[in-house]
Amino acid sequence: MANTFFDPGDQRAAKVQDLFARIAPRYDLINDLQSFGLHRYWKRRVLRLARPQPGQRALDLCCGTGDLALALARSGAHVAGLDFSERMLDAAQSRQSRVQPQTPRGIHHASQITDHSSPPAFFIRGDALRVPFPDNAFDIVTVGYGLRNLANWEAGLREMQRVASPGGRLVVLDFGKPGNALWRGLYFGYLRLFVPWLGRIFCGNAGAYAYILESLKHYPGQDAVAAKMRELGLVNVRAVSLLGGAMSINYGEKRGDGTRD
Repeated sequence: MANTFFDPGDQRAAKVQDLFARIAPRYDLINDLQSFGLHRYWKRRVLRLARPQPGQRALDLCCGTGDLALALARSGAHVAGLDFSERMLDAAQSRQSRVQPQTPRGIHHASQITDHSSPPAFFIRGDALRVPFPDNAFDIVTVGYGLRNLANWEAGLREMQRVASPGGRLVVLDFGKPGNALWRGLYFGYLRLFVPWLGRIFCGNAGAYAYILESLKHYPGQDAVAAKMRELGLVNVRAVSLLGGAMSINYGEKRGDGTRD
């Protein structure tokens, strides 16, 4: 049976937007439950690879409720978090406002992100396939569990490369495809049976989390993402497999001073 929220064609973006509007209130809770809290460790791995430094500019695409964006900001970077789900951005802004006064959302020029009077993170509604920032604007570009959801993941990588500055780091965290057939079968079984059960209990909709497996079937996985990074001319490319490849981090750097093949 086709998943309500998955459409490989022209309706992909609208379906995904509807999905995240539905799950936003329980998104963080279910992330903890379905990953047994490990997603927090994986995001720390992303931060270590991104190597944020005080004063650097960072962009977190498909930022969701703000985990990566706010972690980058805590490292001293000036951060833009972009997502097309209004409800996800509301959650991200709420998390930030717990520790500092709320700031208005909206599109800001990249130069404003280095303004030390600005808050650590701006949250912006926008499309990761049409990022509203100029070329070479960011030292770090991350995406956590978002590349797989784009209507065209390759175009998403090209946008990440475009807005990264020379020598900038691109880091992608997402579900992976294990190379071991037995482990892959067990993992896909977990996504097919247990994760939708969590969705039914906590969101009242099993299809919202059955979507993960459906989208993963249409996503090429970490090795293909690494190959595309190399094709785009990124250097120091690597694919980090987590949990035997069930999760993955792809890393690459935009060619520039100090980079090497």
